[in-house]
Amino acid sequence: MSKKITEFSEDELKLAYDRLSIIKPYLEDGVKIIKISEISKVSTRTLYRWVSNYKKDGLSGLIDKNRSDKGKRRMINDKLKDFVEGLALQNPPLSIAAIHRKVILIAKENKWPEPTYCLIYNIIKKIKPALKTLAKEGTKAYQNKYDLLYPRKSTHSNEIWQADHSLMDIWLLNEKNKPQRPWLTIIIDDYSRAIAGYYLTFQSPSAQNTSLALHQAIWHKKDLNWHICGIPDKFYTDHGSDFTSIHLEQISMDIKMVLSFSLVGQPRGRGIIERFFSTINQVFLCELPGYTIKGAHLKKTPTMSIEDLDTLLREFLICKYNMSVHSETNEIPQERWEKGYFIPRLPETLDQLDLLLLTESRPRKVHQDGIHFQNIKYIEPTLAAYVGESVVIRYDPRDIVEIKVFHEGKFLCRAISYELAGQSVSLKDVIRARNKVRNDLKKELSDKNNIVNELLKSSSDKNTEEGQKDVNNPKKRTLKGYFYE
Repeated sequence: MSKKITEFSEDELKLAYDRLSIIKPYLEDGVKIIKISEISKVSTRTLYRWVSNYKKDGLSGLIDKNRSDKGKRRMINDKLKDFVEGLALQNPPLSIAAIHRKVILIAKENKWPEPTYCLIYNIIKKIKPALKTLAKEGTKAYQNKYDLLYPRKSTHSNEIWQADHSLMDIWLLNEKNKPQRPWLTIIIDDYSRAIAGYYLTFQSPSAQNTSLALHQAIWHKKDLNWHICGIPDKFYTDHGSDFTSIHLEQISMDIKMVLSFSLVGQPRGRGIIERFFSTINQVFLCELPGYTIKGAHLKKTPTMSIEDLDTLLREFLICKYNMSVHSETNEIPQERWEKGYFIPRLPETLDQLDLLLLTESRPRKVHQDGIHFQNIKYIEPTLAAYVGESVVIRYDPRDIVEIKVFHEGKFLCRAISYELAGQSVSLKDVIRARNKVRNDLKKELSDKNNIVNELLKSSSDKNTEEGQKDVNNPKKRTLKGYFYE
């Protein structure tokens, strides 16, 4: 009793459909069998048998019936089998018919039994998927699909923090009013998926950007709705030069934090933070002016500044992302982070953290009216005893109302700009304001120069015209004589 079509394996059905596609021109369009044989390199005898079986039993007639040698090795030597597999794994790939033709030629040259098309087909279809991936897509694709991974799973908050940078898919106006895309550095708690810190800037990824994001992540937040803080046991990043810097290694030793890196060129195991960047695009950026699809060109002039984006991003991270149920944990990140009466490990003082992570400026001299930085004066009574001395200042570019002053490697004081007191002013604000004043003056000077050039040109043209008239209409000149002549 013949088998029903549903009882055949997927490979057997695939073979049947392949055979049907070969004889279909004969069945539907009346193409001659000999012509089909020339194209497919299948013998006319085999083609006639397929047609007969198909007309008799339908699709199941194109599937080989059980043979007495089923389960035994077919008539093909190992060398020829390796040759078939080698051809099948080449790039660009060859068709099975083309491989079959090459194999027949080699078999004839070496006086080996000539394998049938079906045998070649079965050999190719049984090549391991992993071997196909390695041959056709390369090592990275193979590793991503088939390498055995050790699952990295956190069991409590602040056990592992992940960090990464991403060029955001949005155009903003920079300090020079030119379109530019910003970089986002993000730090996320592996266990809770809560965002611990971030840094938004136009500057390319650097150790300093990472340090500023880490400074924000570790210390208590000014925003009472943002609870995540503390020193992580492990700081997991990729192998970028900004993450593998000596500066970051020194920081990790000082605060007793283990640095851990993914394999070079292999970001596997870092899917958590990569999914976060996808969420930023799909949920947050896509609704903002200036959003661009990756690879698309800028179509409209941006309207938002980086400060505008920073405000919106902060609200999104604190009020939405950290407070919405996460699809993998099925918990709210901030609530999951706070589970079990968790007490985060913190530095002894904020000054210690400032010394490690804040941006360092070149040494500054203490003047009688304080410390001068970016045309801003900073003053504090403690500085009275250090007038004329050289000090080092550290600051957060996001808010330069206050600077931290260090003398001989030790924290001295916090100095405040009373001009900026009561505000939150970033270094970008100061640079933008300074550039605006300078540009306005340049424009004013340019306008005045244009007026001068215009009037001088007009006067010059007028004199030229009058001189031309004198040449064209010369007055009759006579020699002046004396009265008695």
